[in-house]
Amino acid sequence: MSVQRSAKPDRALAFARVFALAAPVIYVICELMNWPVFTYHPGTGRLDWGWAAAVKDEGPAMYWFGWNLSMLIGGAVVAGLASLAPGLARRLPLAFSWIFALACVPLYLYALRFYWTH
Repeated sequence: MSVQRSAKPDRALAFARVFALAAPVIYVICELMNWPVFTYHPGTGRLDWGWAAAVKDEGPAMYWFGWNLSMLIGGAVVAGLASLAPGLARRLPLAFSWIFALACVPLYLYALRFYWTH
């Protein structure tokens, strides 16, 4: 009697592996290009789609939540496409998941340079 393996665990593994690679890269790109899905204004509790400047006397505009949603959507799309061909994702070394994340740190520090130069 032969035992058949389900393709679902392979697809889930491919999704997780590719998401771990794509998420930090997409986050840094969204932050550097200033592509939040929405902007949150905590002073008024208002949400604006996309990027919106802070309004005078309403406090700061927060983009972090929008960048996280951009990263989640982009990472899910890339990982979802990769899960359609789980054999290709299996060839990616697991070390890439932390190498890509560490490689994004200098780019993110560069993006925040105005905090240290003012």
